[in-house]
Amino acid sequence: MALMGLSGFVALTLCFLVLASVPRQAQASSRGFYGIKDVAAEPPVDGLCASSVTIHGYKCQELEVTTKDGYIISLQRIPQGRAEISGRRTEKQPVILQHGVLVDGMTWLLNPPEQNLPLILADYGFDVWIANARGTRYSRRHTSLDPSSPAYWNWSWDEMVTYDLPSIFDYVSNHTGQKINYVGHSLGTLVALASFSEGKLVNQLKSAALLSPVAYLSHMKTAVGVVAANSFVGEIITLIGMAEFDPKGLPVVNFIQSLCLHSGVDCTDLLTAITGDNCCLNSSTVNLFMMNEPQPTSTKNMVHLSQTVRLGVLTKFNYERPEYNIMNYGEVFPPIYNLSNIPHNLPLFISYGGKDALSDVIDVRNMLDHFKFHDVDKLSVQFIEDYAHADFVMGVNAKDVVYNAVTAFFKSI
Repeated sequence: MALMGLSGFVALTLCFLVLASVPRQAQASSRGFYGIKDVAAEPPVDGLCASSVTIHGYKCQELEVTTKDGYIISLQRIPQGRAEISGRRTEKQPVILQHGVLVDGMTWLLNPPEQNLPLILADYGFDVWIANARGTRYSRRHTSLDPSSPAYWNWSWDEMVTYDLPSIFDYVSNHTGQKINYVGHSLGTLVALASFSEGKLVNQLKSAALLSPVAYLSHMKTAVGVVAANSFVGEIITLIGMAEFDPKGLPVVNFIQSLCLHSGVDCTDLLTAITGDNCCLNSSTVNLFMMNEPQPTSTKNMVHLSQTVRLGVLTKFNYERPEYNIMNYGEVFPPIYNLSNIPHNLPLFISYGGKDALSDVIDVRNMLDHFKFHDVDKLSVQFIEDYAHADFVMGVNAKDVVYNAVTAFFKSI
């Protein structure tokens, strides 16, 4: 389909997340989607460990990392498998998992233990660390700023590259003394690739697995794309006035609901319309997903992602006005993240699906062109014909189709 423009990533991702979840309550919070938002200094009482890990018999630690720009990032550490004997000292490979946009670390844990990646990795003998992006429910704190302040939301995924991932990597490295394996999905792949292209993290990294990579987004195929694009252009002025982009907030909900009034837009099957024809989702897992997501991010982050869709180039945030770009970057146009600069000997596992409407096959293959000079024995590419975007995180057969290949890759390095 045609280039989706400014609305591409914003509206297309939100349509499913917002409309599907409006009537429900969030599992880890008592407030309704239209209730008063919790902006207290302390995170919710029920963390991911209590809600999704220890209940299955695994040990889990709730940890925090403070970035250099003051954001307090929530981490969950699963140090051993369910059947392991406590107290046995073994040197384990650490693995960091980074989720996509508008969700949090919960998305990795929605399936039963034998089907979700963090607990599978723990049972395979890895030391698992789940990261939660700034602004999501478990990472809404700051050393001096409150989420009610616009200043708290003055960031895009550039700051995740500059501050969040380095802080998380330093923390895990200091606690384990080992090089780190990394798994990213969707936005989690974008921030990793951008980091690697600038030489960040590579000295601490053992290997990386990138699932549904979204470095380029120009060829997204979505059933609601045209309507979303035409509608969102007229609404962006209103939405841009909000520093926090809250999919559960009335302005965003009203905008997304208005899309359903257009002829030809089927709001009863938006998961397929947005992410592609997922082959392998369990209805109970999808329902659990609805109860817990979506999560907030910054409006600036959504605009930055939309710039990636519109321009087809991976750059730092474009302030649009040359004087602002010069102020921030010393040049008229924002610097490009050149993926060809990623070290050719960096072990990479890349998996993408033939039915993915967000991480389109053409876009992924354009990304893979940057790795044509990569060391052959350091690059493993997996193509799954019937997989779409959500299958990589919630697919009931993902263990057999994807996760076993990921763990084998990690152990082979």
